[in-house]
Amino acid sequence: MAVTPELLNTVLWSIPNVLCLIGSAAGDESNGMTASWVTQVSMSPVLVGVSVDATSVTHRLIAAGGAFTVNLWDRANTKVFVKFSKPAEAGDGSLNGRPVRRGVTGAPIFTEAIAFLECRLHTTVPLGSHTMFIGEVVDCGFGEGGQNQAVARVEDTRMKYGGVLRGH
Repeated sequence: MAVTPELLNTVLWSIPNVLCLIGSAAGDESNGMTASWVTQVSMSPVLVGVSVDATSVTHRLIAAGGAFTVNLWDRANTKVFVKFSKPAEAGDGSLNGRPVRRGVTGAPIFTEAIAFLECRLHTTVPLGSHTMFIGEVVDCGFGEGGQNQAVARVEDTRMKYGGVLRGH
């Protein structure tokens, strides 16, 4: 049986992935981006990896700013992710109208998130179309009632990300 792009997509889309917002900043510029390729990669030190498209605004901001946040969202509230599939519009204390605060690294933390991790860039690994940014956790916490909420996952939406590049 040959491995076709369709089969590869179907199998890869079966891997359970969290759905979250990645916050990034460099200088006065901030962004929020929907992401699903996020995982813990070490316990000592505590490191979290996020894989980010090499052509994205978030990629540029993490590389320049040296930090990022992972903002987990309530599984019952996934509409937020649609607006963050493109570069975010910054407002006074907000990104795409969602309130943010600056973390200890200066990266934006979404105050509506049920939980967040703030990471200082530790290692950058170029991986073809994406870069794995590995960050050491410098702060984390829960939003109000967040500890008791189920975290959003890709399967909670109609979104699909991964597999092969379109047109291949």
